[in-house]
Amino acid sequence: MKLVTVHQAFNPADAGLVRSRLEAAGFHPFVAHETSALSMDGYAMAAGGILVQVAETEAAEARAFLTTSVALPDESEPQ
Repeated sequence: MKLVTVHQAFNPADAGLVRSRLEAAGFHPFVAHETSALSMDGYAMAAGGILVQVAETEAAEARAFLTTSVALPDESEPQ
């Protein structure tokens, strides 16, 4: 199974949020470089980021989901 990167993050929280959103939507994501990024400051940037990946067969749908799904409203804005 070939994995394809659908999101690149520079902090574990961002990568974890994207992974959770994909899992909730029925995808099967894998996060690469997360542990290494936690072990050394600056490693995530040097290594090209923390990569959220899915199987090649899910990549197009996962990208579409991430670009069209609704983001949560910014809590700093009055409603």
